[in-house]
Amino acid sequence: MVHDLYILMITAGVVSLLFKLLKQPVVLGYIVAGILVGPHLLGHDLVSHENVEAWGNIGVLFVLFCIGLEFRLKNLFQSGKVAVVGAATIILGMLVLGYGVGRFALLDNMNSLFLASMLCMSSTTIVMKAIDEAGLSKARFVKGATSILIFEDIVAVVLLVLLSSIAVKNSFEGVELLKKIGVLAVTLAVWFICGILIIPTFLRKVRPYLNDETLIILALGLCLGMVLTAEEAGFSSALGAFVMGMVLAETLESHRIEHLMAPLKNVFAAIFFVSVGMMINPASLVEYWMPILFVSIVIIIGMILFGTLGCWWGGETLKDAMSTGFSFVQIGEFSFIIAALGSKLGVTDPAIYPIIVAASVLTTFLTPYIMKATVPCYNFLYNHASQRLKAKIDNREQQVELAEQNTSTKSENTLQAHADKMQHLLKHTIITKRVVKLFFENMSEHDKHQEN
Repeated sequence: MVHDLYILMITAGVVSLLFKLLKQPVVLGYIVAGILVGPHLLGHDLVSHENVEAWGNIGVLFVLFCIGLEFRLKNLFQSGKVAVVGAATIILGMLVLGYGVGRFALLDNMNSLFLASMLCMSSTTIVMKAIDEAGLSKARFVKGATSILIFEDIVAVVLLVLLSSIAVKNSFEGVELLKKIGVLAVTLAVWFICGILIIPTFLRKVRPYLNDETLIILALGLCLGMVLTAEEAGFSSALGAFVMGMVLAETLESHRIEHLMAPLKNVFAAIFFVSVGMMINPASLVEYWMPILFVSIVIIIGMILFGTLGCWWGGETLKDAMSTGFSFVQIGEFSFIIAALGSKLGVTDPAIYPIIVAASVLTTFLTPYIMKATVPCYNFLYNHASQRLKAKIDNREQQVELAEQNTSTKSENTLQAHADKMQHLLKHTIITKRVVKLFFENMSEHDKHQEN
């Protein structure tokens, strides 16, 4: 095991350093490292695939836990229409497009459904990194783009649960699927509400005794406890890790936990991406170069189209909508997880996995260059638009600027306003009123601390 870990770490370290020098995402370096140590390139295993897969599964949990830690309900409330409409347009549009591509390629329903699910999620990690490296972190579109990515992450976790259920039963029973969604929604609500009522209060009480060591052990214990709870309830372990991250995101210790989790997440996430690379046969990339190119084009065009339309319909300016769409032109970690799930359950064609991973690598590589084309494409579209469309574009720009000015003058906290309304509706029920009050106090304590 130590030998495996040594080979894994030194190869991933050297290759990722090379990719860093070439100014490429280190995720691509990890995948290439996986190809180098995998069984296909040299004809034999340099490391045990079972060990790497076990470590990679832990990496998935830590990645989803940390994504949950970055989740803020307040951000979704503030973005509102943009997050919901934008994410719904992208996800539904890419699901339909991806399913159509699968059927066009003569894949059966199950393979087409898994393929569609792999194509409908942009990579939060890669998008935010590309935005940061382009110097656009403070740009106006970033807030909406971040909210859409968070919403996509939530839907991706739900998709994992539903795909697992569908794959195990190998059927598309509509009524049973609706029941599963209903049970999942209720379970999520109960877990989240109970977590918000108990955990932030508990951490607030023991805060004087929490040093870094105690806090990270406690956070990991809570995470793994929720993972086991999710598995016992018949859901995926990924769901449990994500939910606990969401709960801890509403505590005063959230940023501290994020900071402490970063090294663990980076190590195990790297191992996960290496395990992805180990499943790729370089010969298959040559064999399937045409499907890889075709899928990459579908991803780029689909994400630009649905991302732009979704953000425009959600109320953003055309320039901001196009900036979001042009930055979402890749697939990433959730696509790998879904692809791995399909392979593990034996319900997807073996050719899909290398095609998806190769398409992800190609689109990730092209993302910075496509983002640079946003402004020229916007100028071309605006200059060739009809007078009526130009008027709509200019009017939307004025509306957004006015809304930003009005928002900056508001001092009322959104969550507190919701709390007051619910408390007013429940004023005759003392116990329920107290529970609601405690819930919103815990939800907003993180933001109050930040403001101070």
